[in-house]
Amino acid sequence: MLEVADLYRHPLVKGFIKQGNKHLEAIGYTDHGQVHVKVVSRLSREILLKLKYPERMADLAAIAGYLHDIGNVISRNGHSQAGALIAWELLNRMQMPEDEISVICAAIGNHDEGSGQPVNAVAAALILADKSHVHRNRVRNHDVATFDIHDRVNYAVEYSIVNIDEEEQLISMVMAIDTAICPVMEYFEIFLSRMLLCRRAADFLGCEFELIINGAKLI
Repeated sequence: MLEVADLYRHPLVKGFIKQGNKHLEAIGYTDHGQVHVKVVSRLSREILLKLKYPERMADLAAIAGYLHDIGNVISRNGHSQAGALIAWELLNRMQMPEDEISVICAAIGNHDEGSGQPVNAVAAALILADKSHVHRNRVRNHDVATFDIHDRVNYAVEYSIVNIDEEEQLISMVMAIDTAICPVMEYFEIFLSRMLLCRRAADFLGCEFELIINGAKLI
């Protein structure tokens, strides 16, 4: 039975993630390398486990989380769909059952706010995990004077966590933002579509969604 740890050791997967991250660096994007995909993988799994989904479903979420940005090796535009196709070929070669591959590929293909939808539980968990990973350590531009709005927003975030209250069926994204670097409104300017997708993802999982920034509930 294929596990996410098997992919950690796979040379093609490691190479594609590394090269895709280099492509994004060349066009000024934040870090999308091993740290990001492993954080998203772990959190995707934890979300489904806390909501009492079967352990194998949580394992599939971990795999989807680890592979979700592999399409960046081709292009940032359409990277979710490209990543789904790469994942299909890769997992098929590794003889994963087709029903599991289809769940993972649907999740990867639907994780981006531009065109994605929470079409299954794995996709919903992946969306929440991916959109919550906002932090200053992902900013690669070290010249504060040249920060664009994405750099400022990410650099201003001191922490971002997802709390799952399985009894209350509530998913909370809790953040602390240094407003001297970035006002809260700038966060909404670029991330509102992501937060709306997170709300749809939480709804798919049978939960309410709330966004708390600096102690204030905003959604």
